[in-house]
Amino acid sequence: MDFKKGEILAFDKPYEWTSFGLVAKVRYLLCRKLGVKKLKVGHAGTLDPLATGVLLICTGKATKQIEELQSHTKEYVATLHIGATTPSFDLEKPIDATYPTDHITYELVKDTLARFVGTIEQVPPAFSACKVNGSRAYDLARRGEEVELKAKTLVIEELELLRCELPEIEIRVVCSKGTYIRALARDIGEALQSGAHLTALRRTRIGMVRVEDCLKLEDFPEWLDDQNIETTENN
Repeated sequence: MDFKKGEILAFDKPYEWTSFGLVAKVRYLLCRKLGVKKLKVGHAGTLDPLATGVLLICTGKATKQIEELQSHTKEYVATLHIGATTPSFDLEKPIDATYPTDHITYELVKDTLARFVGTIEQVPPAFSACKVNGSRAYDLARRGEEVELKAKTLVIEELELLRCELPEIEIRVVCSKGTYIRALARDIGEALQSGAHLTALRRTRIGMVRVEDCLKLEDFPEWLDDQNIETTENN
């Protein structure tokens, strides 16, 4: 492997790690292994700290492929709590409101999910990496500032109900670039005339890369020791 010339590594991002934090750790381990002070390393598609699963990390000249990799179809498995919301639409923030759920049935959930399949408009969460006048939306939101984001057009290819044990449901989502599963949870809650937030999220696939084929961070140093590593002169 030639990490300067460029490699694409698939990691199963650990819980509570930021995507940036995982990139920094991988860069550190690679630089130490290669005996260099710097190396281009980046990721192709942010995962929230409370999410786990597939994160593609590119090294060297492979970082030029990041935009192309970000456009690949993604698959997630998400757990939603129905009947309560949080400001961040996940467990980063505490519950701020509760809603009735007595009217919600399995059939209503199935019918509601079907309405989200296809091309939809989605307003990203305020707690997101979207830029607002040069600042990240989550920085503004965490300071308590009002954040207004415009709706984006995206595609939900598949939306499958895996489990329905109200007030909790588990869904599988196959979607296009730019889809926020937290925002999808918010919108599903509203469509059920209630509320909802994410309690678990796992990205199970990007393109053809599946989570079961990904490297674990704790195994990476040993994996690295087993590789036949080549070196090029330039990044």
